[in-house]
Amino acid sequence: MSLFDQFCCSVCLEVLWEPVTIPCGHSYCMECIKGYWRKCELKAEFSCPQCRRTFSPRPALSRNTILADIVEKLRRTGIQDAGGKAADVECDVCTGKKHRAVRFCVKCQMFYCEMHLKPHNERNRGRMHPLTEVTKQLLKRICSRHNKLRDVYCRTDQQSICSLCFKDGHKGHSVVSVMEERMEIQVTNTVEKSVNCTKLHKILTCMVFKQKHLEERSAQAVEDDSEKIFIRLLRSVERKHLEVKELIRGEERTALGQTEKLLERLNQQIVEHRRGEAELEALSNTEDHIHFLQNYKTLCAPPDAGGRPSIDVHPYFSLLILRKALAELRDKVNEVCDRESTKIAELGEYRNTDSQVHRHLQQTEPRTRGDFLQYCCDLTLDPNTANSFLRLSGDLAEVTTDHEPQPYPDHPERFISWAQVSCTEGLSGRGYWEVEWGGGEGVSIAVSYRTGENIDQKLGCNSKSWSFDFSDSLCLFRHNKFSVEIHTPMPHRVGVYLDHRAGTLAFYCISLAEDTMTLLHREQTTFAQPLYPGFWVGLGSTLKLCRTLSFSA
Repeated sequence: MSLFDQFCCSVCLEVLWEPVTIPCGHSYCMECIKGYWRKCELKAEFSCPQCRRTFSPRPALSRNTILADIVEKLRRTGIQDAGGKAADVECDVCTGKKHRAVRFCVKCQMFYCEMHLKPHNERNRGRMHPLTEVTKQLLKRICSRHNKLRDVYCRTDQQSICSLCFKDGHKGHSVVSVMEERMEIQVTNTVEKSVNCTKLHKILTCMVFKQKHLEERSAQAVEDDSEKIFIRLLRSVERKHLEVKELIRGEERTALGQTEKLLERLNQQIVEHRRGEAELEALSNTEDHIHFLQNYKTLCAPPDAGGRPSIDVHPYFSLLILRKALAELRDKVNEVCDRESTKIAELGEYRNTDSQVHRHLQQTEPRTRGDFLQYCCDLTLDPNTANSFLRLSGDLAEVTTDHEPQPYPDHPERFISWAQVSCTEGLSGRGYWEVEWGGGEGVSIAVSYRTGENIDQKLGCNSKSWSFDFSDSLCLFRHNKFSVEIHTPMPHRVGVYLDHRAGTLAFYCISLAEDTMTLLHREQTTFAQPLYPGFWVGLGSTLKLCRTLSFSA
């Protein structure tokens, strides 16, 4: 066994990269063990790929610094030598003593030394048998363990392997040739590309229609009507006349400006999509199957067609109401003028788009910790939702994990698969609360709808919940299939602000010593139901709700 074999990951069969050691003592690449455990999330039972020892909940992963230093030194002192040896790839035709290969035939998928290269060329003269040099790029396709070409693709582990790797560690896995895998991926990409093009065409058609409709329904007609009416009015209403004209023009400029921005964003998406198509087309023409498999994932991701702000193609006030109001001005002059012009101003002030409502509500969003504390709410942990491995304090303000299950009675809202607990209070207005936590495995601070879908899923991993995960090595915001990592010093006191009507959810790092709060993440969305604060607590961790008295302190 070589020195490199002693430091190989049993999942990817390569030298350890970012090594981590799990509780049973075995070490793996951080991404390899994460990917292996990701397949076990539905079972909520995480095991070691080698000894099959199970863990629940999932152990926290921390970089093994000593092992990482050893592997790094091994790479610095041995990789170049190993690369030199790999450059001396043996000829696949030689028998007995193997000679060094000088060329690789793409068609035959074989290495040839100088002696056997000539017969190969003579035998295949006039045929498409392209030859390439034995370069470092080519050697990336050679298995480091068996010095064989990686001509097989393991769909189970999603990696290219050689025939000997298949016999050693991939028995029972779904494997195909690299050519077959590439062809299937290209067929799938062709279908997805067609679907994406259709979606982008529909979006463009819709935006062009909206722009044309907005131009046709512009404020010009209202302006003409108002001009005829105000001519007959006394000079005392001249000022109101000018205000109405300015309101109309302002709303028209705003609506057109929003449409132009949306069209600009859409054109940018189309340019990026076409650039990706060109790159994918170039990749599809390469004869190097391994190069294709190594690069297609970064090129075939579909463009994100979601998340587009909506636009109302109508002006932000009712043309019919305005015309009616102006007609009444003609008969009632000063009295009706004052009343109806105020109504018109109010209609223009409040626009019928979500972005404007959010902007209006955010103008009054708290800015200092003192402002946030005006909305603080006392929360109570709900024993009916607590997982059996969670122990609650007597005042239902503190929760910690336990090695032995608690004798909780059966309840339809109890979390079954994850060490989670929800609060009794559902929030549908503004609310603010703070929590403190400690321990090595970390916690998740979340809000969710009270639905039966959550009992078998981790908070933040579905469309009904939003969570912020904290551990000693990671801060991560999660919602459904979306996640974003936050790079910040680890906070152990966290504030959460919710404005249900505005669709605002924000997480803050709280420093009592400096009496400051730092924004970690703000999520802007639309909430359809009351939200219940909830928490996941890792093994050995403790979480405490900070009640009102501790706020005032």
